[in-house]
Amino acid sequence: MLEKNLERLRQKQESAFEGGGKSRIEKQHQKGKLTARERIHFLLDEGSFEEIGMLVTHRTTDFGMDKQIFLGDGVVTGYGTIGGRLVYVFAQDFTVFGGSLSETHAEKICKIMDLAMQNGAPVIGLNDSGGARIQEGVRSLGGYADIFLRNTLASGVIPQISAIMGPCAGGAVYSPAITDFILMVQDTSYMFVTGPNVVKTVTNEEVTSEELGGASAHSTKSGVTHLTAANDIDCIQKIKRLLSYMPQNCEEKPQSVPYEKGDEYREQLSGIIPESSNQPYEMRDVIEGIVDEDSFFEIHPDYAENIVVGFARIAGRSIGIVANQPMNMAGVLDVNSSKKGARFVRFCDCFNIPLLVLVDVPGFLPGTDQEWNAIITNGAKLLYAFSEATVPRVTLITRKAYGGAYDVMNSKHIGADMNFAWPSAEIAVMGAKGASEIIFRKEIKAADDPAAKLSEKEVEYADKFAHPYRAAARGFIDEVIEPRESRRKLIRAFSMLENKVAKLPKKKHGNMPL
Repeated sequence: MLEKNLERLRQKQESAFEGGGKSRIEKQHQKGKLTARERIHFLLDEGSFEEIGMLVTHRTTDFGMDKQIFLGDGVVTGYGTIGGRLVYVFAQDFTVFGGSLSETHAEKICKIMDLAMQNGAPVIGLNDSGGARIQEGVRSLGGYADIFLRNTLASGVIPQISAIMGPCAGGAVYSPAITDFILMVQDTSYMFVTGPNVVKTVTNEEVTSEELGGASAHSTKSGVTHLTAANDIDCIQKIKRLLSYMPQNCEEKPQSVPYEKGDEYREQLSGIIPESSNQPYEMRDVIEGIVDEDSFFEIHPDYAENIVVGFARIAGRSIGIVANQPMNMAGVLDVNSSKKGARFVRFCDCFNIPLLVLVDVPGFLPGTDQEWNAIITNGAKLLYAFSEATVPRVTLITRKAYGGAYDVMNSKHIGADMNFAWPSAEIAVMGAKGASEIIFRKEIKAADDPAAKLSEKEVEYADKFAHPYRAAARGFIDEVIEPRESRRKLIRAFSMLENKVAKLPKKKHGNMPL
């Protein structure tokens, strides 16, 4: 009976012709897309996939649907392993009713999400769907809501990863939006709440699907997607790498990889900071000099580029990194970088991933655009995320740490465990020039040569504040270290903090400034 059903499924799929006599599967391949089963094959360890709900069919009889029966109902669900670790997966099948979501389609997805929660393992969704199945009306909408609820309940309990490998529109976008990470495939995937036709009708704007919600738009403008891939295989490889930094669930720690300690001094770090404090440098060079070789995996690389976030390993241990980027907007914090940083910090805290924060921040970006777009509320998100985090938190100040941004970037005052600084660190309310113009305004105005007097006062202020030693004297900095020592010090700090235990006040949940 099973063999007959499978043969029936194959025959129906192969006979589902679209214009030109080409099957939907052939058309899928022509676009450079893999089928749902091919995606699962490449994602999971060979021979590990166990399918659930293969024989499920839809229950709709209206609109001639009783004559269109496909086993599986447009989604392949089940479990398997990646690198020997249990994962649950669903892959929507665009060749069956355009991957549209029906009542039974949703039930299959909900079943594996329930199993994932019960067994403490990640869920990976491979999305490729035209949206709700309109022939089912409210039943398909209810199916989406059932999935949304499970996404929410699973948040912070198990990792949830969404790969957008085709269309994802309307209500379908909200399930990926609740998950931890979204990946998109260039040129073949898109996400939007309302499509180009509706946009044109309502606003009279002419826009393509790619311009409105393609991988490029969401990776650079909206920040909806965390990673983009050149094709389906590249996307699958990035999912696997992403998972390697995470634990199975919130009760476990990330797996360490074997590592043999050697000479941990890194001379290349000594020449990174320019002589002029206004000259930029590449923060990724600092990261590469600190973490294990080739272990840094950047998240959101094309969005809010004034802050860098990503996973790495240090002495084999998985860590999350948040770093200001002097090469972009001098590393200031703004609306987008604050949201980007806060989201990443909260994920790491959910799943016991220690945090390393690299600081070179001149402050928050000024201007009406920032104020009117709620830099106050959005900056507070990053502050809240760090303050709430109970994982090991280590900060290294490489150069500037000015004003409120010093506080926000994981300062000792908001609960950082260890705070280091290079001798080049400048910890003050503001830069020497701005501070001198305010403090010594009268003296400068009364001087015969105001410019010379300002320069003199800048030097005076810098001698007092443009260094880390006053902060160290107060205990706000635990140690001032040479750049070449950074990796060795950080390895020891994270090792010391490995068994950290911290508890927040008892409450239902905090009220984050959303």
